Amino acid sequence: MRPMKFGVGQPSRRLEDVRFLTGEGRYTGDLVPDGALQALVLRSGYAHARFSFGNLDAARNMPGVRLVLTHADVADLGGLPCLGPARNSDGKMMDLTPYPILADGVARHVGDAVAFIVADTLEQAQDASEAIDIDWEAQDPVVGIEASDAGAALVWPERGSNVAFDTELGDAQRTEKAFAKAHRVVGLTIVNNRLVTNYIEGRACIGEYDEATQRWTLTLGSQGSHDIRDTLAKHVLNVDPARIRVITPDVGGGFGTKIFTYREYALCAVAAQKLGRPVAWIAGRTEHFLGDAQGRDNLTFAEMALDRRGRFLGLRIDLKADLGAYLSQFGPFVPSGGARMSPGSYDIPAVHVRVRGYYTNTLPVDAYRGAGRPEAAYVIERLVDHIAREIGKKPDALRAMNFISPSQMPYTTQTGRIYDSGEFEGAMRRAMEVSEWDGFKHRLKASRKAGKVRGIGMASYIEACSGGGAETAQVEILPDGGARVLIGTQSTGQGHLTAYAQLVSQHLDLPLEKITVHQGDTDEIATGSGTGGSRSIPVGGASVAGASRILADRLKDIASEMLEAGVADLEIADGAVRVAGTDKAVSFSEIVASGKAGADQLRASDAWKPPEATYPNGTHVCEVEVDPETGETEVVRYTVVDDFGVTLNPLLLAGQVHGGLAQGIGQALHERTVYDADGQLVTASLMDYRLPRAADLPNFSFETRNVPSTTNIMGMKGAGEAGAIGGSPAVMNALGDALYRAYGIRHIDMPATPDRVFAAIRAANGG
Repeated sequence: MRPMKFGVGQPSRRLEDVRFLTGEGRYTGDLVPDGALQALVLRSGYAHARFSFGNLDAARNMPGVRLVLTHADVADLGGLPCLGPARNSDGKMMDLTPYPILADGVARHVGDAVAFIVADTLEQAQDASEAIDIDWEAQDPVVGIEASDAGAALVWPERGSNVAFDTELGDAQRTEKAFAKAHRVVGLTIVNNRLVTNYIEGRACIGEYDEATQRWTLTLGSQGSHDIRDTLAKHVLNVDPARIRVITPDVGGGFGTKIFTYREYALCAVAAQKLGRPVAWIAGRTEHFLGDAQGRDNLTFAEMALDRRGRFLGLRIDLKADLGAYLSQFGPFVPSGGARMSPGSYDIPAVHVRVRGYYTNTLPVDAYRGAGRPEAAYVIERLVDHIAREIGKKPDALRAMNFISPSQMPYTTQTGRIYDSGEFEGAMRRAMEVSEWDGFKHRLKASRKAGKVRGIGMASYIEACSGGGAETAQVEILPDGGARVLIGTQSTGQGHLTAYAQLVSQHLDLPLEKITVHQGDTDEIATGSGTGGSRSIPVGGASVAGASRILADRLKDIASEMLEAGVADLEIADGAVRVAGTDKAVSFSEIVASGKAGADQLRASDAWKPPEATYPNGTHVCEVEVDPETGETEVVRYTVVDDFGVTLNPLLLAGQVHGGLAQGIGQALHERTVYDADGQLVTASLMDYRLPRAADLPNFSFETRNVPSTTNIMGMKGAGEAGAIGGSPAVMNALGDALYRAYGIRHIDMPATPDRVFAAIRAANGG
């Protein structure tokens, strides 16, 4: 069978799946070398406590124990940096609190790292951890945003407040004027619940040190090996980045949370240097709950000023974000940057957003699939549905009246975002058509007959992604005539091998099977921005396409001499350079073997930097059925119509959207992170933290109604986070519709678990 070639727009199946499905994937835990020592982190069982160590000799002298590190042993290291600080309303950057590699006498959340133990076996390290003598002096913890305001216990007493930053977006004076002339103001308080990432593969790290070269090699699952290397070198180990090699093998999921540099990476490096042997640390599932950054966790009051017809005059938002005990790498940026998307897809002439970040005695909060944009989309889409209900307008009519129109593009929002393209009403109307919105009344009757409560809802989202700095890609011809891509993005399950291979095939006309992709090695790949913000394909892919185009031209130049033909008469076809209209050709492998081209001529690099973000958008329509006897909510129909600009691979695209939808549905109906009043994480395992299961998800109807981006060289708009951004508000608007129709319930927060829904129904029925 002839190998298949696929270019842009073709539905190629994932090349990498055979390897994964046949057990040939290689993750960090598969690469632990023979004789490696095993490491364990001793974590605080207190949410807030002072502590001191007794004599550590007993633990250090136990069988198999090689090293016990406390803060005193790593005090010369820098702490984990906050690289996304917020600017306060007075114009000054927020104060940054320390994030030590090991806690310095104060534990600030359950799971805070207080010691690092290395032994011959993990069991020996566990025995030593239990033998370490620690004197704990419990302090009052602060748990939750509402508890962290004035009068609460202080996470950082020396600061005098739990407010980490207080910033504003938009024009407060203009917004006040809009509210002053409003016919009506409608407001709503909205909870964006905290989430635990729960990727399939937990974090892990293998540290090795070569005394001869004085270099470390760290093998770890990440979303970008270069960022990990540079952060460790510049902020923690205080060495030249050239002394660190970071290798990222296969990665089992990231969702934003594997972008960051964590304590264990530096600790493995230090231990490997001290002991002269490889040191492996591999997290268990509970350790993921206790040691990895979490997501979301906002409390928002939003209100809209309306004229008599229901047009939006002004939007005012007061957003409080729980940052946890420490400032994670981009923690403050997530709510402050995400808030710029607060206006959504609506033409709102006046907007003011106040964003405050709070310290609490909980795990740090950082980016999780969407990084602030899902939170913003959830607020505006829940508010719009609430307004429609309050003023007696249909949700689609209210949206249509207030959407930004195509004729207004490019459109600058009052928070400074510049939308380049989008047909928001067109996507909404198509979603309504596909979902059979007008036939809902018949399905409602059938549900009532079955004793169920049914609702329908929509969310018209827009997000910003695929911006940032340049990404560089290199494409080279191999001796067998195939091609290899070297790029500093990092696949964590998205299918980069397939996507990049399609772009190479587009220009070099090679079968996909003859194209390989190499990522995740700082020694072999010069630069890389990693994967985040849905930019690997729109930005990295643009660079791959550019390098492939340059390489095709170089191959023609080389072949012109071999074929004795002018470059203008040559074409690339079937992995060869051919004189157009003839069978006279020279294959890529023959070009390599001829020796007429140096290595530099057989490879090409290109870097592309986006001038602005892209703005994917669309409408989700969801239908739910609620069993009033149990409070169980079932998603029974789900329709998505998205605008992703130009589509590279429809199959990969659908997979990304489906995965995001599962996470959006999970946040809306299932996932609940619970800390008790003492700061204990009650939901610290998958026995207590409910992830969505296959039975919780419907068959999704997904299609695109694309408008090419004008800010991306290939016309693409990022797609990796979109499903999670539109998912939660669509589900909750559908549930809100069901509960209001049947019981007059006007609002319910995420996660709408069965016990919460049942309690709301019971309260509406008088107890």
